[in-house]
Amino acid sequence: MNNPLKNNVWHMLFCSRAGLLAALAAMILHAPAGAHPGAEAFAERLAADGGIDVEYIRSSIADADYQQSIIDAITRPAEAKPWHEYRRIFIRDTRIDGGVEFWRANRSLVEQVADEFGVRAEFVLAIVGVETNYGLNTGSYRVLDALVTLGFYYPRRGEFFARELAEFFHLSREENLPLDRVKGSYAGAMGLGQFIPSSYRAYAVDFDDSGSRDLWRSLPDALASVANYLKVHGWDDGLPVVLSVSEVPVGLDEDFKPKPRHTLGELAAMGIDFDAAGLAPETPATLVELDGEDGAEYWIGLNNFYVITRYNRSPLYAMAVAQLADELRLRAQDQLALAD
Repeated sequence: MNNPLKNNVWHMLFCSRAGLLAALAAMILHAPAGAHPGAEAFAERLAADGGIDVEYIRSSIADADYQQSIIDAITRPAEAKPWHEYRRIFIRDTRIDGGVEFWRANRSLVEQVADEFGVRAEFVLAIVGVETNYGLNTGSYRVLDALVTLGFYYPRRGEFFARELAEFFHLSREENLPLDRVKGSYAGAMGLGQFIPSSYRAYAVDFDDSGSRDLWRSLPDALASVANYLKVHGWDDGLPVVLSVSEVPVGLDEDFKPKPRHTLGELAAMGIDFDAAGLAPETPATLVELDGEDGAEYWIGLNNFYVITRYNRSPLYAMAVAQLADELRLRAQDQLALAD
């Protein structure tokens, strides 16, 4: 027998259940900061330690979007390529000519920065050339999205990127940067020199005396900040970056790191044959092995090589910077009449 009252009760229950499911779905799709795993604890910690309003932190993180393409990019970086493939990305005529033209257009500033910080112009330009092709590509990801994605969804280095996210909140306040609009690389690096937030805060300089450190629109700030980074980390303008090696003994059993733990004299005593370029035997040095097109390729890395790896830890990156700098200097000597 049809019971209208009973049917109406079932209808209300069904509608309530459907409504509840819809509400739950909406909560998942439009989740607050806490929906990012670990975000609530992060917000409370940053508010307590950094004096930033917790609701502002929560709402900012809630605005961040998880980007799978960021995870994809960081798991297949260019530095994972063999050296002979990596080198071809940067040591090419278009990159060299672009650097010389950038040098020509900004010669007075480039040379002022080099003199002020004691870092040869070609190395400042080579880093900007490798990082962003002289400012042509400073990144298309929102830095907030990048740091939230990597800080909360990339366990391998999640702690590091969560710290950088905290640094980004501080940087935003210090430099009046719009937290939700700043763009950079998939790893949250910013400006012509691609500074992560902690490096931006620690090493960027206001070289144009504008009252702020702008690594996008101020060439003086951007170039000087790169030079300052190298200087602070121990750059010695009187030393080369690498020395050429002609022979390495078979079966050399040594774990060489980018930071020199030997001297030129000790490397020579190991049977490594290289051009010391007139440097003293006690000069700190290391052996660098790279995957060349025809097999292993060896170089002697000096302290400046290690300094470049403080900018980016990859020996491939440091070698690309060194070789691009050499090419820029040689071509600039011809085109800009630079003194040797």
